[in-house]
Amino acid sequence: MEDMKKRKLDDVENGQISPASGEKLRSLLEPLAKPQLVDLLAKLGSKYSPVAGEIMSLASADPVHRKLFVRGLAWNTTSETLCDAFAVHGDIEEGAVITDKATSKSRGYGFITYKNMESAQDALKASSKLIDGRLTVCNLACEGLSSASTAPDQAQRKLYIGGLSPETTTEMLLSFFSRHGEIDEGSVAYDKDTNKSRGFGFVTYKTVDSAKKAFDDPERTLGGRNITVKYADTKNKTTANQYPSSAAPMVPPTAGGYPQHGKPQAPLGYSYPPHMPSYPPVSYASPPAAAAPPPAMAPGPYPQGPPPSQISYAPPPMKDTYGMPPSMPVGMQGYPYYMGKQ
Repeated sequence: MEDMKKRKLDDVENGQISPASGEKLRSLLEPLAKPQLVDLLAKLGSKYSPVAGEIMSLASADPVHRKLFVRGLAWNTTSETLCDAFAVHGDIEEGAVITDKATSKSRGYGFITYKNMESAQDALKASSKLIDGRLTVCNLACEGLSSASTAPDQAQRKLYIGGLSPETTTEMLLSFFSRHGEIDEGSVAYDKDTNKSRGFGFVTYKTVDSAKKAFDDPERTLGGRNITVKYADTKNKTTANQYPSSAAPMVPPTAGGYPQHGKPQAPLGYSYPPHMPSYPPVSYASPPAAAAPPPAMAPGPYPQGPPPSQISYAPPPMKDTYGMPPSMPVGMQGYPYYMGKQ
């Protein structure tokens, strides 16, 4: 397929195929998808200079390739100082700092539109600029936030710097941390109303290795103070005090749930022992009174049976002098056992 297209282009160049009319070409191009048109124009522009000139002219006329978005501006930066910082790259068609309509204070960002596309491309090569003590960053306005700020490794490149002295400026902060690598963005945080330092700032390196070197560096004294260095984005980092969003935090055991030696333990967060309903009060009856003793019997004859002196008992079995029972021993087959004299 590619070979066929190339042969057709060569035939057109050599005059073997007459050029089609504009209406005919338009009807052929309209059904094509945008990626197909881009590829086609790129191939034609790289091969034919007139086509390349037309493409450059159309792109330069569209402000989408000439308008820059600048963020990280100081609260006292004006449109004039913004334009002065970017005028080194070429003639500026328009430039302004965006302010709040209610307070007329800067919102921390602005736009620069150059007269030609080459100036905008030159400014993008040096995307970081120090303006009024702040390190600003620019990119094409059509891209919104720069690809660097939305890169998946930004959390590993951006550091939070805390414990800064009120006298520590952005220039001092960047100079201190630039020894570990090239900085993409960084600034001391200032109060919007008073324009005074808030005691912390941020530094974003261009590479992850540079950020790691700064994080592992034990030298953390800046402006006569011991500073704090840690990663700025900790939302996706699990710590010992964080729980997954799907799990509910565990409730500490109550007084009844402390471990007891030799007894089965209740699970953490379970109130042990469980709450039991109170029992109704129990009333106990008074113990029964002791039985009255039987009445004493008057002397005289017993009411039932003969007196004890008249009861006869069977005599105990008698024994002979040898202690043998009085019955005669019986021998084999029922015959009396004969005991003769010896």
